[in-house]
Amino acid sequence: MTDIVKEQSKSPIARYLPLAVIVIGAGLFAWVFRSYLGFDAAFQALADNREALIAFRDANYLLTVLAFICIYALIVAFSLPGATVATLAGGFLFATFPGAFFNITAATLGATAIFLAAQTSFGARLGARLEGSEGIVKRIKDGIDENQWSMLFLMRLIPAVPFFVANLVPAFLEVPTRRYVISTFFGIMPGAVVYTSVGAGLGEVFARGETPDLGIIFEPRILLPILGLCALALLPILLKAVRGKKGL
Repeated sequence: MTDIVKEQSKSPIARYLPLAVIVIGAGLFAWVFRSYLGFDAAFQALADNREALIAFRDANYLLTVLAFICIYALIVAFSLPGATVATLAGGFLFATFPGAFFNITAATLGATAIFLAAQTSFGARLGARLEGSEGIVKRIKDGIDENQWSMLFLMRLIPAVPFFVANLVPAFLEVPTRRYVISTFFGIMPGAVVYTSVGAGLGEVFARGETPDLGIIFEPRILLPILGLCALALLPILLKAVRGKKGL
């Protein structure tokens, strides 16, 4: 209720400005870099400029790290295509470690930015409407509220859930920012490490004139551990369901 009162006290400009900045920024970013949108174009740009990037990194390591994190965070915040290539670039430039840490940090910062923008603009109002609804919609929201940690981790761990969906949905369900940040940082870790390791081997891929195998995450040796983590995230929900039935 406090969030709703605070939101109502804000002017429409203050309420929708963060989301407007995201939308306008996304449009400008997409227009300026339209030639590099899409995996093939972005990957080719990385391949064509790989020697210059390596030379710049060797001469300006800290600046390269900061610039990389900022660019990656902007890609995620604006929900632009290119995050996969950015993850590969993190591995190519910085190896699996600390490249994975840089990738995870950048993705979490970008995801948090769009989460806060959406939450400020629509989060509290939409959450109040869902709370006041009836029937299946109310039951779904209650189920998510009761199992927020598990649901947040599941959205991040399951490869089939689009990243931008996992960024926006929690903003409309009144998820606390701290909980969102923690679950995002650790939830994207398995996938980020896999793709960063693929990026770390791009030197050989470039030498052969090939493209990396992004389907590696669906190989049993990778997918099964991730599914195991999904099962662990589901465990609290299953235990609550079993205890609820016993209570009946």
